[in-house]
Amino acid sequence: MAKTHVEDVRNVALVGHGAGGKTTLADLMLFRAGVGTRAGSVDDGSSTLDFDDEEKQHKYSISSSLVHFNFGGKAFTVLDTPGYPDFIGQAIGALRAVETAVIVINVSAGIEVNTRKVFTLAGDEGLGRVIVLNKLDHDNVRFRELVDSIQETFGKRCVLMNVPNGLGAHFTEVISTLKVPEQPPAGMPIQPAAITLSLMDSIVESDEAMTVKYLDGGTFSDDEIAHAIEHAIAAGTLIPIFCLSAKTGVGVKEFMEAIAEDGLTAADIAHSARTATGDVIKLEAREDAPFIAQVFKTRIDPFVSRMSYLRIFSGKLAKEGSLQNARSGKSLKAANLLRIQGAQQEPIDAASAGDIVVLIKMDDLQVGDTVTDGKAGVIQLPPLKFPTPMIGLAVEPKSRNDQQKISGSLHKIEEEDQTFHTSREAQTHEMVMHGMSDLHLKIIEERLHRRDKVDILTHPPKIPYRETVNGSHEGFYRHKKQTGGAGQFAEVHMRVSHLPQGLNMEEYCVKERFLSMRRYHYHPEKNYVFVDRVSGGSIPNQYIPAVEKGILERIEKGVIAGFTVQDVCVELFFGKDHPVDSNENAFRTAGAMCFKQEFALAKPTLLEPIVKIEITIPGDKFGDITSDLNSRRGRVEGMDSAPGGYQTIVAKAPLAEITTYARSLSSMTGGRGSFVMEFNHYDVVPGNEQAKIVAAAGKPKDDEE
Repeated sequence: MAKTHVEDVRNVALVGHGAGGKTTLADLMLFRAGVGTRAGSVDDGSSTLDFDDEEKQHKYSISSSLVHFNFGGKAFTVLDTPGYPDFIGQAIGALRAVETAVIVINVSAGIEVNTRKVFTLAGDEGLGRVIVLNKLDHDNVRFRELVDSIQETFGKRCVLMNVPNGLGAHFTEVISTLKVPEQPPAGMPIQPAAITLSLMDSIVESDEAMTVKYLDGGTFSDDEIAHAIEHAIAAGTLIPIFCLSAKTGVGVKEFMEAIAEDGLTAADIAHSARTATGDVIKLEAREDAPFIAQVFKTRIDPFVSRMSYLRIFSGKLAKEGSLQNARSGKSLKAANLLRIQGAQQEPIDAASAGDIVVLIKMDDLQVGDTVTDGKAGVIQLPPLKFPTPMIGLAVEPKSRNDQQKISGSLHKIEEEDQTFHTSREAQTHEMVMHGMSDLHLKIIEERLHRRDKVDILTHPPKIPYRETVNGSHEGFYRHKKQTGGAGQFAEVHMRVSHLPQGLNMEEYCVKERFLSMRRYHYHPEKNYVFVDRVSGGSIPNQYIPAVEKGILERIEKGVIAGFTVQDVCVELFFGKDHPVDSNENAFRTAGAMCFKQEFALAKPTLLEPIVKIEITIPGDKFGDITSDLNSRRGRVEGMDSAPGGYQTIVAKAPLAEITTYARSLSSMTGGRGSFVMEFNHYDVVPGNEQAKIVAAAGKPKDDEE
């Protein structure tokens, strides 16, 4: 790997909505830089960047991928990212690794959902942003309206660097708006000279000295302009717009030359980290600085094994060098250091600030981990923030053979994709996988089948309802069973009552409230307390734990519909035993059955999980969304304005009513809405809904009956 100065490195992420032509553009850039004998194609499966079987089959990107090449005396690394919001996690990781985000817009479709999203994400990362208008060779392009829409949505700082000489079949070249020819071609949708003034305003805005000189009528050299453009992009006062067609190649060379000449370097974006004491330090993109890098992507390759993609922010890494994972504190060795070209790997001996490299077989490394040489102490780069996956499907293996492999296979996908996770629900005993959308989960199902030969069955997950009581009741249960030998006998008397949430047990469980109380056991996860009020030895001490065990078993099984019980107080105050037939098993059974009996008489009811949900939507959809929430038994609790004409609604709603909310929200907002939710509390299920749930669940089966 040839030695490259940090100022000559260009790390670029191609982002934007699906079908914008990002992968086609990346393949063409690679070819124009002299790599390969022809440009790869998504359509015929020869793309260098879309190399996974799922990507070839569906003909769109699913994972981020990267290529490197030299062009215009600069070392480019281009990261191509998926365009559909279903795979946004891949774009988030890629944006951490670059200085420049190129937002690719399909001129036929205009500003779409993911266009807005990635534009904001790139801004949050502090990156330089560039807009590319692709597919100008298509018919019926409304060029002027699109440029106006971009400036209205993203601001007047978005300025054309060049304009097409024509549209559709007439698009054969681009004309610079900075160096306008004396006689521009006829038939242009916008005259380049009309843009020059606003372009210069944006270029000089970030430099006070240049602004003064410009206002005084001064002129600038080409080098001064190039430096000023770079500075303006870094400062965010200029977001250049380039026109091109990745299919025909028109405008691609000019775009690449502009990135080579004016693109940002690793030294142009300020990166910082925190020390163990919480101090913030600025990272310096120098080879002689302490080594600091971050894992932004993990790929589990069937042949190469685990691949950890690192962006180096400072320092130098040599093959066999010693490293440290700041999260775990474990020491690592860079035994295998690779440079990536699509699906291909090339061993290298060293890398330094600004480079993107891969370490393999580092099982301790996770996405977001900070990797250092340990010389500067414990240092942590800012974590990567991924959206919470909202679509859940219960999953089970299709065969016994799949049963043995399913957990490991799903875990590998979790390592690769931070917008996917699995959990095993203790109450419903289901394994549930969560993703960004139905499409996201469908692709994961395909990957399980192809890569790991694991087939699964999926269905909507069960709602984890709970059972409780609204009143109280006391009574007894006698368990008497006579067989050929010794029989079973136990009698227990207890009181079952409602236990409110949030009580201080030390203040609640006192003898003034519970007469003759000897002890109590509190289970906070279920908000259940067992109070021992037995006096006079009516139940021998050795049998009381068995009674408590029987109650807990029934609490897990449920009483009215098979759901876990919570918010109950059980007082054991009397009983009887038999000198021969009593034993622990008899009292365990009596305890379980007495609890079931008294619970059913203490006004039992079902509780449902209530979630807090924050919904971000276009402002003109506010009425539709609130009306829909009302139909879902939701309650709006607040609202706030969000950038770009959006609004955020804060509400609470039953989980059962929003299991398919992602699909409905997408339909109501044309894919422009998003939401996050988290568990808030349990609340009583309305009577009419409760009857349906109980009828559907059926009665819990008793082992004793």
